[in-house]
Amino acid sequence: MSRKFSELTEDWPQERKERVAKKVSEMKGEMALNELRQALEISQAELAERLNIKQPAVSRLENREDMYVGHLREVVEAMGGHLKLTAQFEDLEIRVELNPQA
Repeated sequence: MSRKFSELTEDWPQERKERVAKKVSEMKGEMALNELRQALEISQAELAERLNIKQPAVSRLENREDMYVGHLREVVEAMGGHLKLTAQFEDLEIRVELNPQA
């Protein structure tokens, strides 16, 4: 028999519920490219079509450890988003503007 997550956690102490909520919030703010695509319910094949590349190339993109910012911007925009970058320093956070493609 399946139960809702809320039913499983209803007896948890409030402190534990708050810790879990905080962790969930942090995890939503940090996603790998493939997790983002899946959360948006976009298949690799669909993203490949939007990027005018083949599906195996999307798989390779998602598994790369590093990529050019321009490539990342293209992928994010193909998923319907807009890429924003920030540079974080000890006491300062600066938004780095990317020149939009013409």
